[in-house]
Amino acid sequence: MTVLSDELLTRIRERAAGYDRANAFPHEDLAELKQAGYLRMLVPAELGGLGLGLVEATREQARLAAAAPATALAVNMHLIWTGVAKVLRDRGDTSLDHVLTEAAEGEIFAFGISEPGNDLVLFGSSTEARPLPDGGYAFTGTKIFTSLAPVWTRLGVFGLDSESADAPKLVHAFLERGDGIETLDDWDTIGMRATQSNTTRLHGAVAAADRVFGRRETGPSGHPLVFAIFTNFLLLVSSVYVGVGQRALELGVEAARSRRSAKTGQSGDQNPDTRWKLADAAIAQDAIVPQLDALARDVDEKADRGDQWFRALTGMKLRATQNARYMVEQAVRVAGGSSYRNSSELGRLYRDVLAGGFHPSNEDSVHSTVATALLGPIAD
Repeated sequence: MTVLSDELLTRIRERAAGYDRANAFPHEDLAELKQAGYLRMLVPAELGGLGLGLVEATREQARLAAAAPATALAVNMHLIWTGVAKVLRDRGDTSLDHVLTEAAEGEIFAFGISEPGNDLVLFGSSTEARPLPDGGYAFTGTKIFTSLAPVWTRLGVFGLDSESADAPKLVHAFLERGDGIETLDDWDTIGMRATQSNTTRLHGAVAAADRVFGRRETGPSGHPLVFAIFTNFLLLVSSVYVGVGQRALELGVEAARSRRSAKTGQSGDQNPDTRWKLADAAIAQDAIVPQLDALARDVDEKADRGDQWFRALTGMKLRATQNARYMVEQAVRVAGGSSYRNSSELGRLYRDVLAGGFHPSNEDSVHSTVATALLGPIAD
């Protein structure tokens, strides 16, 4: 099933440069995506959604990213939470079904997980989660890269409970906009500007007891919630960069055909060096797409990869982001100096693709994860 029409993607592509130039949130894109049912893509049909799986979602995200990477990356964070709820539901855990029903009703979910200097990612938090007498929690801390900052209505956060009798525990909850939540106007990055991933400061922001959806041990864990978050985050982020790589290849081909050598009189597509560059890029892209499909299908079909899941997921994200950067660099080499202008779509992709290295898991973390999967943990 295709959710995004070619006409919608054309309109989104035409707006992308303007949002980037103005450092503005893509409100028009989001409105059209909502109308198309895109934010309900991973919600089961019986709960009011389109009932698609992760395979279809990653494919659609790649198509959207090829038109507007920042729009795709922003929407990604909402899709991650609906994907987390779906992965749990598919495995018999309905604790996050309210995410699915609320997404079907139009609520927008954002990802408030990343913290400055926290390389533990999901395995530890510098945010305080203070338990309240009624079972709720008050969160105090700083969250960075909060995509969808101007529009979210539900913010998924976590923090460390150091006070309860069974402490320490990592606590997950959803916050609604209100007292104790401060959104900074600090998003002024090189690329992916339309995501408006502003810093969020929590000053005792309260999540009611019925919005707390997880308490777990600190440290590395195969907890179902951790698996669901890692799965959706890493594969949906990968899909964005697969789309960036595909668009870069298309632009490289266009550039090769449009350029003509003053020396030989031939068009660029007849130049052996140009042909080799684009062929090598295409070979790399052809390899990355089926890898993403296979992993997403295994999630949909509840395949058993045992303790090798995190190796596969983190490796996919690293390959997808590195591959996208290579694709853009090859296309830039083919296009030449015209791509070094702000008015160039390829120049914008050159800036956008750099964001791939900042998403968890980073290169060092991926290699550590894979080494542990192969060799076991480092001895104490």
